[in-house]
Amino acid sequence: METVLSKRRAGDYAVIEVRQEVDRPVDHVWSVIGGFFDLDKWLGVPCTAEAGDGSVGSARRIGDAIIEPMIAATQYSYTYVQTEGPMAAFCYHGTVAVEPRGEGAAIVYTLVYDQSSMDSATRASERARLEGRFGGAVDAMRNAVLA
Repeated sequence: METVLSKRRAGDYAVIEVRQEVDRPVDHVWSVIGGFFDLDKWLGVPCTAEAGDGSVGSARRIGDAIIEPMIAATQYSYTYVQTEGPMAAFCYHGTVAVEPRGEGAAIVYTLVYDQSSMDSATRASERARLEGRFGGAVDAMRNAVLA
């Protein structure tokens, strides 16, 4: 059976992982940063519920232009896809996770996007932009956890 998705070529996916350890228990870290609709609490950006209760199938609006449905979750993680916004055309997905590290935890933010339509200069600049932006997001998460 051929579908629209099967006609799309495989793509060339970039993966960016930003990780930072924090000296707090996993449960505490997740209680501060794990709310799907709570970006405004630690990142300072407007974030509202478009649909759902914050579990899989929920959707959030960031600012005026970005829509992100949650597509997967575990006890200490969630994954979303951007369906409207500047990265939607690049099949952008993000995962926020907290992993146990001894008595503390690691905050891990993983981004995946299709860079196949970008030339090499755009790939490099987009990667640098996203590493900076999401490195800042992980710093903000860590600061909120330690506050």
